[in-house]
Formats: sequence, C-alpha cells, structure tokens
Amino acid sequence: MECFRIDESGYTGFDLLNPAQRFQGASTIAISNEDARRLIREHFPKLQAAELKYRSLVRRPGNHPRLLALQRDLLTNYKCVTYVCDKRYLLLLMFMDYAVEPFYYERGMNFYEDGQNYALASLLYYAGPTQLGREAFDKLLAAFQHAVKDKSLAALGALVSAARKTRWRELPEALGPLAVDACPECLSAIATPGVSTDAALVVLQSLVSRMEVMVDGPYRVEHDQSKNLLTYNTLLQRYIDHDQQIEFHQSEIASIKFPLKLTSVTQVDSKDSPAVQLADVMIGAAIEAGNILTGQRTAGLDAEAVMSLYADHQLIHMLPSIDFAEQQRFRKGTQAAEVINYFAAHFHK
Repeated sequence: MECFRIDESGYTGFDLLNPAQRFQGASTIAISNEDARRLIREHFPKLQAAELKYRSLVRRPGNHPRLLALQRDLLTNYKCVTYVCDKRYLLLLMFMDYAVEPFYYERGMNFYEDGQNYALASLLYYAGPTQLGREAFDKLLAAFQHAVKDKSLAALGALVSAARKTRWRELPEALGPLAVDACPECLSAIATPGVSTDAALVVLQSLVSRMEVMVDGPYRVEHDQSKNLLTYNTLLQRYIDHDQQIEFHQSEIASIKFPLKLTSVTQVDSKDSPAVQLADVMIGAAIEAGNILTGQRTAGLDAEAVMSLYADHQLIHMLPSIDFAEQQRFRKGTQAAEVINYFAAHFHK
C-alpha cells in the first residue's frame, strides 16, 4: 500500500500571532524508506549525523546546492505536496468563521458565497492596521485568539470591548456584528467546545485533500512524533471511519470526498524514518523561503530557486490576496458553508 510521509514546521499552538513564526506548513512525500535512504546517501555522502535535519544542513552554505538538488529529485520523481499558510491571515479567516459569519447566517445570507470570507480577510490583513488603527487592530486579534482559547464570559466581553475600540465604522461588514450588537450567535460560536485557533488540523486536512487526488486506491500516512499532531489522531481516525458517501467543492482545485481512500494515520520517530526526514527538508526549505521573500530573514537557501522547483499542483498556499476578482473566480460555487455545517454535525460533537 502506498505510504505518504509528513513533517511540519512553524507550529505555535493556538498562538497564530507569534512574530518569530509567521508561517506554518507541512510537506508530504510518497516515498519508501529505502528510496529515501538512497537519496540521502547520494546527496549527502559525508553526512555524519544520525538524522537529516534541514536546520542543521542549511547553516553551511556548501550544503545549499545539495539541498536544492535533493528537492529537485523529490519533486521530479515522487508524489509531493507542500502546504504553507500565513498564520495571521489564517487567524483572520477564523475571525470570519466565528466572529462574523454567524451574524449573516442568522439573517439568511451565505457569507461564504464565491469566497467572500477570503476577500474580506485579505482586506483586513492589508488595510486593517491603517483603517482600524494599528494598535487597536492588533489588540482585537489578540483578544479574539484569547477568547477562542479561554471561552470565559470575561474573555468574550474583552473581545467585544476590543472591537468597539477600533475604528470599526470603517469596515462595519467585518466588525459590526461584534461592535454594534455583541452578536450572541458569534459569541456562542467562539465559546463552542472544540473551536480552536490551532492550525495543525487545517494544515493536515489540506494535505489529505490533495493526497486523495494523487492516489487511485487505498493509502496510509506516517508523520513525525509531535504532541500537536498526536492530538488529532483520534479525529483523523473518525474521518477515516466515516463511510457516508458525500463530496464537497471548495475551490477551483480543492474538494473533499467521503469515504476517504486514506486507511490509517500513525506517528513514527523521524530518526527511524529517512522518508520523514526528507519531508522535514521540504517543509523547512519552503517555510524559510516564505520568510526570506517577505523580509523576515535574509540568510538561507535561494528562495526563488526553492519556489521554482515546484509545479503549481505541488504547492498549496493560504496567503492573503487583494486580487478580489481572481479570488471570486477561484472560489466561485464554493460549498464552504455546507462543509462547515457537515463537519460540525459529524465530527465536532
């Protein structure tokens, strides 16, 4: 049975505002440990360490050509997908889901139609600091993140207060539900058990949706041992066990269909899995490229060279965009509302 190996980078738990970790992501590769071991020997014949780690290798400029050549081999000859998201943007999308959409839902409006939530989150990402007041906007996002985690009446009240302290009248479509009415449906959604700003499951689900397209039959997944991914094994197993036949369209290239072809998800020690080590190299390079391209860092692999290795279907990115016409075209006919309702009904009880 085909096996995909996964590793991730940039995880900061519920805190999506960590300035030192702007991006989060994961890579998955369908490769055997035998092939992985062979590639490591070919590209790093003098490697003395017990484990191939991107962070250790990239420190030496002499390793940079080898790291690029290794990734070129993987992306050319194996099924690979990398997912990268801007965590601040993802937090804004979550704000749309819980602090805005319930208001419109109660009034019979499909807030997700043609990706309106993505467009409004992008607008907030770029214009929010200027339109709403930079300090007030930052405090609003911090208050939202805290309210989702804490779920207390005090935290919810602090969120409403933070919304009212912004120049919310500049963007009432996004902040009005909290600032004007302290929308009870929105506050209830935020306080719902299981609702979280932890992005790990979003990342993993995105990879699963793409892996489902890349395989013709049953497959399994192995990923590195980490506390955050262990947390979701039970939920992922519920996805695997879900046998109702249904399919949802989410964007021009993304859909999800049950039952999944995925049969199992297990954790392994990366020291014992050369294939997982290669996934570490892939995601490490992609995250670093994102940081370099946005000016967060200056040293590392040539970011443009890293990105040029990827074909369009091999890279999933969750990044803000003010090309609203393209956003609308890309997400036209999305069933995002149906997906959220279905997942809430079947997986988050």
